[in-house]
Formats: sequence, C-alpha cells, structure tokens
Amino acid sequence: MAEQPTPRDLRIGALDPRGLRRGPRITLHVDGVPIVAHAGESIGAAMLAAGIRTTRHTRHAGAPRGMFCGIGACHDCLVTVDGTGPIRACLTPVHDGAAVTT
Repeated sequence: MAEQPTPRDLRIGALDPRGLRRGPRITLHVDGVPIVAHAGESIGAAMLAAGIRTTRHTRHAGAPRGMFCGIGACHDCLVTVDGTGPIRACLTPVHDGAAVTT
C-alpha cells in the first residue's frame, strides 16, 4: 500500500510507481515555517509539496502569484533566499537550512 500524502507533504510517497528515488530529507524555512524537502528538488517544488502556493503578491493590485510555468520563463515564483533575491524558486535548488521569504 502506497503512503498517503499528509497535508504538509503532497509528494507521491516512497513507493512511487515510476521508481523515483529521492535525495535525503532536509529542512528549509519558508517565511519562518519549517518544511521538509529532498536534496535535488527546487525550492518551488518543495513549497508546492508543502501546500504553499503563493510566492509573492503583485505590486499594484496585491494579487497572489506563484508557480506558473515551472521552467523559469515567467518570473512569477520570485522569492528571497538567505537574504538574496529576488530569485526564481522553480530554478533554485533546495539546501538544508535555507531561509526563504515570499
């Protein structure tokens, strides 16, 4: 029986039917909240798996933005990582202890 995702982890699980192998678990903090990620994932993927959809708000209307293209073309997933940014969460690999600010 496959693992069921928890509300804070929407990944398929250890028994992935495609044989996906994940890197070791690490922890990063998004707006001060710790989330679990796996080495090799992007920050954007880790945020989505943790149920975090909004990465920023538009300047004028304050509309929420998040992962849109997932390949670095749209710039909707901009975040600050360890005080540096804005950078695209979809292209930035996770690292243990990263401090991500949306």
